[in-house]
Amino acid sequence: MVQNAVEINDVCVKFNKRPILHDIDLIIKDNDFLAIIGPNAGGKSTLLKVILGLVKVDQGTVKVFGQNPGNQSNPLGYLPQHVSFDPDFPINVFETVLFGRYHGFFKKYSDLDHEKVKNALEEVGMLEMKDRQMSQLSGGQIQRVFIARAIVREPKLLLLDEPMASIDPEMQNSFYSLLLKLRKRMAIVLVSHDVGAVSSHVENIACLNRKLYYHGAAENAARSLEKMYKCPIDLLSHGIPHRVLKNH
Repeated sequence: MVQNAVEINDVCVKFNKRPILHDIDLIIKDNDFLAIIGPNAGGKSTLLKVILGLVKVDQGTVKVFGQNPGNQSNPLGYLPQHVSFDPDFPINVFETVLFGRYHGFFKKYSDLDHEKVKNALEEVGMLEMKDRQMSQLSGGQIQRVFIARAIVREPKLLLLDEPMASIDPEMQNSFYSLLLKLRKRMAIVLVSHDVGAVSSHVENIACLNRKLYYHGAAENAARSLEKMYKCPIDLLSHGIPHRVLKNH
């Protein structure tokens, strides 16, 4: 029996008594490639943090591979929207990814840790730059390094919050190609504002604006997007963002 990666049932989340997520029901299958799209302040990042166990729900249940969120036996890969790092700090690519194998104080990194780092860097196409300082990398290269750090513990679920925000449009296709390669051995959940681009790369879309308007195949999402954005849209494929029609 194939186990679902994530099962969310009747979940509500409030901050200061203000609803952020309302009556969310969502199933993410093993090896799924899901994009969560929606307007700003629609709860997309909060939903990822619920899955990670960083935000507690006020109502409902969440299971990640059959267990409660935050269970260390199911390591998740996570790339937040804003990664804090000092470009002047003297750290190279290899050391940055090695931090993803951190075992706690007084525990040294093993030969296996170093091997896993090399494998992760090779998978994202950054092994040849392992000795380069982080300050010398482009935005797209930095994102690849952070993805390597997110997958170095070999997670079964990778959560990405707006990973394309700092990547040049020319590099986005190669970045999606990387994600398509990774999803062969893990489920991937991608938060994005670029409706048209994700619709031509991912399998499924979840339309979220505090409540879930749609969850299913990307090609069937247009009608639900109109309800969510509250304006008529024309969903264009092959990497072109959605086009807004009429006044809104």
